[in-house]
Amino acid sequence: MPLTPGKRPATVYFFGTCLVDLFDPEAGISAMDILERQGIRVVFPDAQSCCGQPAYTSGYPAEALAVAEQQVRLFVEDWPIVVPSGSCAGMMKHHWSRLFGPDHPLAAQVQAISGRIYEFTEFLVKVLNVQLEDRGQPARVVLHTSCSARREMGVHLTSRALLAQLAQVEVVQQAREAECCGFGGTFSVRHPELSAAMAADKAEALTDSGAQQLVSADCGCLANINGTLAKSGAALQGQHIASFLKSRLEPQA
Repeated sequence: MPLTPGKRPATVYFFGTCLVDLFDPEAGISAMDILERQGIRVVFPDAQSCCGQPAYTSGYPAEALAVAEQQVRLFVEDWPIVVPSGSCAGMMKHHWSRLFGPDHPLAAQVQAISGRIYEFTEFLVKVLNVQLEDRGQPARVVLHTSCSARREMGVHLTSRALLAQLAQVEVVQQAREAECCGFGGTFSVRHPELSAAMAADKAEALTDSGAQQLVSADCGCLANINGTLAKSGAALQGQHIASFLKSRLEPQA
């Protein structure tokens, strides 16, 4: 069942996502560390892989279903499932039920799981009501929120709420905050020129913000934006918000 604000669970599942697992494991480790600092027991099912979104959004529902079925069977306990990505959380929360359909043997389990899916920053703010103590040096950061976090999960404000708790962090605005970075999963592969143009606009806006560091809660966006920033010669680079928050919780020289 969905949790009410302030009702702290003893245990959660952590769904790491493909991109975190393969390209930014530090983000996953940092997210789990932050949860554990809150007194939460974190269970990471070793057999987890992909939520099925790449196949699903590319028009291969049968292949997506085969992948998703393997994940559903991992979450047998009635624990919240914390996901460090608005994109993957959106797939699991909103699209799994459509993918499985009402006649599928796992339909009831999928429906129950839907109510237990929480994007990482959403869980920290709306369930745990975390209060962060900033132990880092002064920093100026700019935030990028993914399309899925903003439009599908409605959690674009929770990252900002967490950053606002950091006394030494100044969050600056970018001119294109609500716009897509051009990643969109397989969209960037199928439409590379359009994707590159969108990423270039986003990178320019982020650089013009004057921030020292970019923060986002989605690794797909970060991979796309960081690559574009690097190609342009910009010094600005991005970090998953979990890694950024963990660094702020520890003493720095």
